[in-house]
Amino acid sequence: MLVWLADFSGTFPILNVFRYITFRAGGATATALLFVFFFGPAAISWLRIKQGKGQPIRTDGPETHLAKRGTPTMGGLMILGGLFAATLLWGNLRNPYVWIVLGVTAAYGAIGFYDDFLKVTKQSHKGFSGKARIAIEVVVALIACYFVMQTQPPAIASGFAMPFLKEAIIPLGILFPLVTAFVVVGAGNSVNLTDGLDGLAIVPVMIAAGTFGFISYLVGNAIFANYLQINHVPGSGELAVICGAVIGAGLGFLWFNAPPAQIFMGDTGSLGLGGLLGTIAVATKHEIVLAIVGGLFVVEALSVIIQVAVFKRTGRRVFLMAPIHHHFEKLGWTEPQVVIRFWIISVVLALVGLSTLKLR
Repeated sequence: MLVWLADFSGTFPILNVFRYITFRAGGATATALLFVFFFGPAAISWLRIKQGKGQPIRTDGPETHLAKRGTPTMGGLMILGGLFAATLLWGNLRNPYVWIVLGVTAAYGAIGFYDDFLKVTKQSHKGFSGKARIAIEVVVALIACYFVMQTQPPAIASGFAMPFLKEAIIPLGILFPLVTAFVVVGAGNSVNLTDGLDGLAIVPVMIAAGTFGFISYLVGNAIFANYLQINHVPGSGELAVICGAVIGAGLGFLWFNAPPAQIFMGDTGSLGLGGLLGTIAVATKHEIVLAIVGGLFVVEALSVIIQVAVFKRTGRRVFLMAPIHHHFEKLGWTEPQVVIRFWIISVVLALVGLSTLKLR
């Protein structure tokens, strides 16, 4: 919204800073952070009153988790609130990518909210029907990926980019929305499965957002894209503003989510943020790089898939408990040990993902 001030830079040269994505990304980070800091305490108090018993805690999980009973969930409302407020204030609302990403984030956040609502009201882990939930997610992702394809230049619109290769792209044609929708749905649910310990999901999300904020800026700049020999996607640089907002909102949320958590993110936040990352990866032609940067999310999802598949087939468990962060808790790692070590892994994976920009 504030980007229009740059139109008056001829009269007031100082307003020229609003043209710069880096300046507005920084502004979005600060705005989202302050938004969550300011409204966070009131939101937590309101949710605690409304939810009563808070998020139901798994009785078959680590015993230390039983102490978390009564902690409210749906903290994702704080994150998404800060994210939307900052993006609408600092983002270029004439950019179609902004609306596509915000649309997916809002839709996935709404799905997660409904799931959280059912869990809290029924005091059960069985929320929204799994099949119905996935079906809606797929439809939203298909629509978003179709609009991404329509927004991009014809030469790359239906292409699937390959890392480590110079501007290599696999033409998918009409299959593009189907293939990339899998990325969006997978990202949303992978982040959702990772959200099981205090602070575990939000920091890797911020790390991934920071990484893709940098990638978005480079991909959206013709000079940098040409130098790095990556696919130039006009207009995608604006997504750096959204990534900055994610970092700011995430930092604000972490203040309240740090152990012992005052509030949980819930599916409202994890599903919405995962969908956001997936859509940005599709828009910037870095879908495979997301699997590297968000490798922690991939491993968490695979641990659940493997556990369920093997148990159904043999009646045996591969892990002591899935998702895999609970496996390490069962092995004797404390919750802070699991969380911090997983954060370290996320940083390393982000550096590996960034290396793909130059190793070609």
